[in-house]
Order: sequence, then structure tokens, then C-alpha cells
Amino acid sequence: MPRAAAAHRRPADPAVIMGQRREDVVVGNEIVRHNRASRLIHWVVALTFFACVFTGMPIWTPLFGWMAALFGGLTVCRVIHPWAGVAFMLSTVVMFFEWLSDMHLKKSERREWISGSRAMQYMRYETDDSNVGKYNGGQKLQFWLVCFAALGLLLSGLMMWFPRTFPPILMQLSYLIHDITFILFMMLIVFHIYLGTVAEPGTFGSMTRGTVTKAWARLHHPRWYREVTGEAAPPPHPHTHHG
Repeated sequence: MPRAAAAHRRPADPAVIMGQRREDVVVGNEIVRHNRASRLIHWVVALTFFACVFTGMPIWTPLFGWMAALFGGLTVCRVIHPWAGVAFMLSTVVMFFEWLSDMHLKKSERREWISGSRAMQYMRYETDDSNVGKYNGGQKLQFWLVCFAALGLLLSGLMMWFPRTFPPILMQLSYLIHDITFILFMMLIVFHIYLGTVAEPGTFGSMTRGTVTKAWARLHHPRWYREVTGEAAPPPHPHTHHG
């Protein structure tokens, strides 16, 4: 039986093996985009965030009171929620320093996003920029928005955790900041999930397997494709929609 099982065992995928430690390397028809550490950090941030969501929603409004039953009741949610918030913030700090070097917005990217021209292209998924590196301007902007939103949730959450420490006016402000930041954060996450699945097929695999196909890289991140492969990548046709 052991020999038969070994005979039918699928050989290890070289791309997945390479993706345990390295990034930005070509293996066959795939490119390793995220190594194991990056993927682990990403999923810890995601899981701790949704732990905060599902324990915080029933505290926020009775409309979502049914969620409390998932954790053993509202009292349990009130205990878990702040500690889940601490775990989320710590993992976000690790993510910040892990990806900081790749997330600097160039002057041209800042100008385009401030003017709104790049935002419209990003919303329409137009990929007419052959100079897009490993992360485009939209991904970099979302990284910074997520980090600032996490900081807002932390500061306001700490005040709500220790309400007797702060004056009433600050407490009222903390509740407002926490609610608004949470709503905006959820909008960012929903958009992030949509782009990573339906809008750009093949993206989700970079956070599960760690790899993307050469065709995906050539289409969505041409400059990164050229840097990694050393091959020329003809720019996509202008005003082409890929959604």
C-alpha cells in the first residue's frame, strides 16, 4: 500500500517549492510573486480583521445580533473583539514593514491619483501603462489607506476599551471615528476582494500558491514582467478593458 500510494502521489510543483522562500523568480510558465512569509502575513491580517468584524458587528448594532451566537453570546464578543483588534494591529504592523519598500508612490503616481485620472482608469481596469511594476498605483494607495485606517481603528478602539480614562468629548469622538473608519475600511476590503477575484482572474492564486502566470504578469504588470524575465513585453492596447 505505501508503494502504491507513492506511485500515485503527484510530484511536487517546482513553482510552489520555489515560492516557499523566494519571490520574483521564473519557474516554467509561472512567476513567483509572493513567498510563503508574505502570504502568511496577508492571511493573518485578513483573518484577524474578519474576527474583529464578526465580533464587532453585534456590539455595533442589534441588527447583527445574530452574529453573537457564533461566539457564544454578546458578552463573549465584547471580550474577544478588543483582543482580536490587538492581533489585527500587530499583524498589520508586520505587514507594513514587510511591504513598505515596494509601496512607495512615485511622484508621477501621486500626481495622477491627485488629479483623478489614474483613479478613473483603475476603476475601469484599463491596463494601458507599460511601466507598471510589481504593484500599481492603486495597490500602493490601498496599502497606505489600509494602514492609516488600521491606525484609526486602533486609537479609537483603545479609547473605547478604557472609557473612564478619557473625557466624554473624546469618547464621543472615538465612537464616531471608529464607526466611520470601519465603514470605509469595509469598502476598501470589498473592493480589494473584487479586484483579486472577479475583476482580475489569476490574482487570487498569488496569495494561495504564491505564483502567477507569465501571461498575467505581462498583462497587468508589464515592467515587473520585464524585470523578472528579461523579456520584452509589448504594451497592451490603449483603452482596453480587462474585467
